[in-house]
Amino acid sequence: MPKKTVLLTGASGEIGQALIHSLAEDPNTSLVTVDLKPLPGNLKGKSIHIIGDLLDKELLSSLENQYQFQLILHLAAVLSTTAERDPLLAHKVNTCSTIDLLELATRQSQNQSLPVKFLFPSSIAVYGLPDLETKQKIPPVHEYEWTNPTTMYGCSKLYCEKTGIYYSEYFQQLADQEPIRLDFRALRFPGIISTFTIPSGGTSDFGPEMIHSAAQGKPYDCFVRPDVRIPFMVMPDAVLALQMLAEVSSEKLQNRVYNVTSFSFSAQDFKDLAQKSFPGAEINFTPDLKRQAIVDTWPADIDDSAARRDWNWKPRYDGQDACQEYLLQNISKQYKA
Repeated sequence: MPKKTVLLTGASGEIGQALIHSLAEDPNTSLVTVDLKPLPGNLKGKSIHIIGDLLDKELLSSLENQYQFQLILHLAAVLSTTAERDPLLAHKVNTCSTIDLLELATRQSQNQSLPVKFLFPSSIAVYGLPDLETKQKIPPVHEYEWTNPTTMYGCSKLYCEKTGIYYSEYFQQLADQEPIRLDFRALRFPGIISTFTIPSGGTSDFGPEMIHSAAQGKPYDCFVRPDVRIPFMVMPDAVLALQMLAEVSSEKLQNRVYNVTSFSFSAQDFKDLAQKSFPGAEINFTPDLKRQAIVDTWPADIDDSAARRDWNWKPRYDGQDACQEYLLQNISKQYKA
């Protein structure tokens, strides 16, 4: 069987590190990774790793000339809180680099006479609810509802979703001959919790930050109110969702953008969990009103029935399992070691 060549950007991030472990297990996959940072020591040798900036045109040209990709997992991004502090940088990294990679994937689709699969992690930040009353009364949100983001991160994710759909469905639509287009697929992730990497720059990170701090015996001032509730999933399920969507036949997909979720927790739920699991954990609520306002625009629950229908999505960990079997056991081992 010929090897499948996979490009993974943002490889040193939370999801990227978890994906490397999984992808490197397949002997028929040749993995090329890109990040501004080197990979951690435990990942060295698992991929051809390139330290570089995706905004560097020479880097992209080198990638295109050296490799023929069948799958691109484009994870590189400036996250929500960081993006608000530097929206122009976020636009360049989140939007411009995505378009450049979509162009690369389009050319390679045509050169290979086979659509390159392009997997894009989107976010619940694409949603924008007008007020708390609406958030509290509406049912779980579908993919086509309430897409009115209030952050640069959310705007860039929504724009890239739309642009990916364009490259998949409408690119060169005026050409005399139907072109071979890429195969774009996106997942709208909720907050993602990992026991092995520290959160960095996400507005949904109040939950995992709280648990990591409690496990280390460090006090934590939560930047949202106790009642704030949004969807979450644990890292293994995020990786599972990406792999499932990458592998499913295109004929089964009715959407190009899918919600995925597992459970919804409030900040108070995380505090209760942390103090039960790590007695004496010092956790206070000191809301940052500006970050709080952003989280208030995100739905408390999202509807992922389309993913369950089209590619049999089902998380391995629900709320209770996520906390006991994955989160608490692993995080306790990490900080005891």
